[in-house]
Amino acid sequence: MGIGFLGRRRERGGPPAEPDEGAADRPGDRRAGAERRESLAELLGECGLLRELAGAAGVRLDDGPQSLTALDQLLPRWRDDPEVSDWLGNDAGLYLGTVIRRTVPGADWRLDRHGRPLMVLPTGLELDVTELGHGWADQGSPQLSAVYLAATDG
Repeated sequence: MGIGFLGRRRERGGPPAEPDEGAADRPGDRRAGAERRESLAELLGECGLLRELAGAAGVRLDDGPQSLTALDQLLPRWRDDPEVSDWLGNDAGLYLGTVIRRTVPGADWRLDRHGRPLMVLPTGLELDVTELGHGWADQGSPQLSAVYLAATDG
């Protein structure tokens, strides 16, 4: 499953929002590559529906690991609405990736050849966070906090 806003960008003829891997080797491009990576991270970290649902349930999402545990404790009322559950799965995965990126030194986003965001850990392991988020939203498994712990034990 693709992520709508990334797919629309590609349909308009724009290049993928993936950082240029050779940019760090060219003078003057390092800063541009870092800015692109930061812009991608900001975009992926928005997670509007998840933040709205969590806020309504009294859970503050501060991009820290404790908020993942709080999300795992939410009653899954969204499972009654497949459309909400689908969007929430994307948001949950992107939020998980955001927390990992902010708290695990060396972790960063990468888009695969289909435009799906992957979280790349310093060990080189790639997590398909949207797939993990869909599992959490649909079945409650894996728990977001458990994935985070596994990623940090790496």
